[in-house]
Amino acid sequence: MPTETRIVAPGPKPFTVRTDKGDVLKVPKGWKLLPPGDAGVTRRVKARGPSWTMKEKKGRRTFSRGVWAPGDRIAKVKAEFEVERGTEGYAKKQAAAAKRREKKQAQYVEDFTVAIVQFLDFDDSYSMLATALAKAVSEHATPVGSGTVARTQRIPIERRAASAVIAWMRHQTTAYDHMTIPRVKGKRREVRRMLAMESKQLLSRYRTGAEVDLKKCPLAIALGL
Repeated sequence: MPTETRIVAPGPKPFTVRTDKGDVLKVPKGWKLLPPGDAGVTRRVKARGPSWTMKEKKGRRTFSRGVWAPGDRIAKVKAEFEVERGTEGYAKKQAAAAKRREKKQAQYVEDFTVAIVQFLDFDDSYSMLATALAKAVSEHATPVGSGTVARTQRIPIERRAASAVIAWMRHQTTAYDHMTIPRVKGKRREVRRMLAMESKQLLSRYRTGAEVDLKKCPLAIALGL
């Protein structure tokens, strides 16, 4: 029913959606699709009445495809928001919010880098390499919107740090990106497990303080040391 708020997926044809039960519904007459990207407008459109939030799952990730809602409601909310955004108060509010986000991000990057160093636990003789690796992994994994494991809140930061290091090493110190992996279920996961073991064995050498030829070590080479 149009009066029921739903979470749906794209349908097989234009102006159709698919429910979580697999039913195909026609978009109600007069409704329009509000594209994703403007969180403020989207929140207000959804708060003012029934709407259909459209999401599409690809692999393990779910993507927002916008919100279906009455066209006149969308137009009204957009017009109100345009007026509000032109005020001095709104500008100050946005500037303050941006500063808070920057401060929060900077703190997270710092905490995540420390977590990486703690996970590495390199021998003191390789402390400079540990610092360089932590910085490289953190710079890659922590940007907002990067979609990496570092951005998820579902697991402790210690596990995020460990996973981020192994993921970085998979791409930077192994031939993973150039491998031809058969399209067999579970094969890619198997390859990744194998490469993860190799990465962990390499890290263990630095943890124990074993002698490593930095000129031949793939980790040192990837870091430009």
